Amino acid sequence: DDAFSGASAGIVCTGTTAFPTKAWAGGGVGPDDVSAKVLDALWENKFDVREAVNSLTAAGLNTPDAVDARGVQAVVESLRRIAPGANDAPGFKRLVLMSSLGVTRREGFPFVVLNAAGVLDAKAYGEAAVRTAAQEQGFDWTVVRPGQLFGGPYDNNFYLGTLFQLDKDVSTRGVSVTLGDDVAGDTLR
Repeated sequence: DDAFSGASAGIVCTGTTAFPTKAWAGGGVGPDDVSAKVLDALWENKFDVREAVNSLTAAGLNTPDAVDARGVQAVVESLRRIAPGANDAPGFKRLVLMSSLGVTRREGFPFVVLNAAGVLDAKAYGEAAVRTAAQEQGFDWTVVRPGQLFGGPYDNNFYLGTLFQLDKDVSTRGVSVTLGDDVAGDTLR
């Protein structure tokens, strides 16, 4: 609550990886033990990915549900407790949420693959929590949906893009800003 005390705006830019990586460490599970914990959860849940992820969330790991849904919900609840409504000047005026490209298209390819562990479902939940709180509390909101992050540093997680250090070249560094969720592409760090 202290982070928003007296603030008129905020930016929420938390997030975790779509698939299990060292970034999921938490709840007493260290970065080097995430893979084993994920395999155990898959085995215990008869390879039902969503149930395995639910058990990892319950165990305190930084899963998409823990970070992108519950984490954003915790921010929203904090705003509800401490931020006066828009009619109580100066009040809290705007919240910006970093989300992800594909949130509204998570049933179609390629986003259904990206959503295998529920990252886009969790981000959609977070977005809905922000919209609802904004309507109830009277502040403005913005959701920014960048594409997959590419490029260094290469020490924070390991997946195909970082294993091969797949940086985009200078010609791909443009920015496209549109309303909605209908663009495709990646975001260079």
